Amino acid sequence: MKVAIVGASGAVGQEFLRVLADRNFPVDELLLFGSERSAGSFYEFGGERVQVKQLRHNDDFKGVDVAFVSAGGGTSKEFEKTITKHGTLMIDNSSAFRMDADVPLVVPEVNPEDALDAPRRVIANPNCSTIQLVVALKAIENISHIRRVYVSTYQAASGAGAGAMAELEGQYADMAAGRSPRVERFAFQLAGNLIPQIDVFTDNGYTKEEMKMVNETKKIMHSDVAVSAMCVRVPVMRAHSESVWVETERPVAPEEARRAFGSFEGIVVMDDPARQEYPMPLFTAGRYPVYVGRIRMDTANPNGLTFWCVADQILKGAALNAVQIAEYLAGAGRLGR
Repeated sequence: MKVAIVGASGAVGQEFLRVLADRNFPVDELLLFGSERSAGSFYEFGGERVQVKQLRHNDDFKGVDVAFVSAGGGTSKEFEKTITKHGTLMIDNSSAFRMDADVPLVVPEVNPEDALDAPRRVIANPNCSTIQLVVALKAIENISHIRRVYVSTYQAASGAGAGAMAELEGQYADMAAGRSPRVERFAFQLAGNLIPQIDVFTDNGYTKEEMKMVNETKKIMHSDVAVSAMCVRVPVMRAHSESVWVETERPVAPEEARRAFGSFEGIVVMDDPARQEYPMPLFTAGRYPVYVGRIRMDTANPNGLTFWCVADQILKGAALNAVQIAEYLAGAGRLGR
């Protein structure tokens, strides 16, 4: 299969290279694309050095089966037609197309069949926090319809890119040396702090990140579920965490929920509080699954259940999910020649 990665030099682009190799995705030929700044760089894949080409409006995507795109919404919108005009499937990691009616928004464990209907040859990868949320929600939805979801996210610095990770490291170094920490990537110092804002605020008082979770969850799950979200940036390098409260149509006991989570594809249950076993970014970063723990009844709602979930947002929240979409389509005979 002829595969392209757009945004190859970024944090997600680098994970695409690792995930494709790790999962033995059938790559016969790999093309890498990037900005003028990253063009000319070389990356190793399959024992070969592959040079990054500058993304341009030309016919470079002719013959490409699938393009994994993670270069920002503006680039995705500008180059959509260039990428897809010869039939290439574009799996896009930005928010540019997620709520378009003619673009499927797909998490393979939840709604893989939606990927089969992509009239624009574009499939959107959901928001990273939404992905891990809906994987966990689907396990419960399968046993009792979810009426309401309240979620608070604790999002790692890497969600804002490699530069944000470097800034967080630098801030701790500055603090240890008695210097004033440098602040560029975030509105405030992140080291030793929490920032209750991710993206800009909308007219209803919620941030765009929070509203992404609200709207994307409904689209992915094809559900009337009511969702309320609070998104917080935390001084963690990698892996997002979420506190989740759900209200179901009937009471779901913790034991039943554990069985549902444990038997669901893509979820690992870590839930033994007596032995202090629960998911944490420290132990889940760099791993594929969504980890779920702290499963218990909601003391304020007889039909309520609450749990904690953690996932690597660069893997399951971005690169891995996109590759899984391509794997599903290949298995269905809808990708590759």
